[in-house]
Amino acid sequence: MDDKNFELLRHDITSPLVVEVDSIFNLASPASPVHYQRDPVQTMKTNVLGAVNMLGLAKRLRVPIFQASTSEVYGDPQIHPQTEDYWGNVNPIGPRACYDEGKRAAETLFFDYNRQNGVPIRVARIFNTYGPRLAAGDGRVVSNFIVQALKGEDVTIFGDGTQTRSFCYVSDLIDGFMAMMNSDESLVGPINLGNPKEFTILELATSILNKIESKSQLVFKDLPQDGPKQRQPNISRAQELFGWTPSVELDEGLGLTIDYFKNLLAK
Repeated sequence: MDDKNFELLRHDITSPLVVEVDSIFNLASPASPVHYQRDPVQTMKTNVLGAVNMLGLAKRLRVPIFQASTSEVYGDPQIHPQTEDYWGNVNPIGPRACYDEGKRAAETLFFDYNRQNGVPIRVARIFNTYGPRLAAGDGRVVSNFIVQALKGEDVTIFGDGTQTRSFCYVSDLIDGFMAMMNSDESLVGPINLGNPKEFTILELATSILNKIESKSQLVFKDLPQDGPKQRQPNISRAQELFGWTPSVELDEGLGLTIDYFKNLLAK
């Protein structure tokens, strides 16, 4: 905040924004089901109207714009692992649709602005990401499990725990953002960004309990509607096109994240 080259503006991107910038990273959207389902209409507006406004800004300034899309565009996938040419399996009227379909519509807008107006775009499909500074009440599986285990509460698993996710540490993801943004302008995407190493939710919970040496018990509840059973990125395009491969193993990343939450709860 004290850096003379940094300026913070509070703004809702569902309204137009007038600024002068060299590039745009559009990361504006709640990404946890707990958050995006709290106000689904606003979530949809943020992703669709927000994309229109940010693309309009990029068009006016003639600058590149990066879109933080999501693996949720694949829905509950019928192919595994997921490649960028897979069109997905999304319920357009379910409780997750405000986010899933909002991001899919945003991708459509990005590619149409690129084709119609020549706006230089980068579209990245982000898979599960974790690390320090996740909010304790974020509702994502890594932060939920860690906070519950540190507090000695029951660790809640939705479903039978055999559903899978691939967890990418935050610094690896940001490296991917920058590598993609700095690549040739012809590389518009979409590109999967995530760690291709797949774990079951039960394996994740067990690993966290062991690292914390927690006495918490595992409690199983019904899987939410439309929750994906498998999620694993094929990242061959990112590897081939701009040399990106995540390097932080889950064990190391969980240790750093657990340390963060220990300090946070101690305060």
